Amino acid sequence: MQYEPTLSRDELVELATKTYFGNVDAKRLDETLACFNDEALFCVQSSFTRHAGKDAIRRMFVDFFGAYDTIVHKDFTCTVDEANGRISACFEAVLTAADGSVTRLFNTNFWRIREGRFQEVYVYMSGANVLV
Repeated sequence: MQYEPTLSRDELVELATKTYFGNVDAKRLDETLACFNDEALFCVQSSFTRHAGKDAIRRMFVDFFGAYDTIVHKDFTCTVDEANGRISACFEAVLTAADGSVTRLFNTNFWRIREGRFQEVYVYMSGANVLV
């Protein structure tokens, strides 16, 4: 299904890299969830994991935020389809646990935007799924 595009190229990049990942990295749950529509779908394609609806996505983020002392997403390379309200980004995720162990992932996310928020998110993760 195609959604009517409502964001410019710059706004799509801002939503994905600054608003969304900025709030994820700061562990701001409500602000992170505000990026999603209520009936959004969040899939980790590389591990066949699916979270349907904001309640399931909330639970996923509560667990993720609790598992790591620090979360950093960086070095974004974005590809934007402004005409269709879609964006993808390749990036590095650096996750540090309480015991000091570090998990580094090189991921790619694909987002479909509806009415200025995420309707669908597809994640390809280079290692074990940390979003269960």
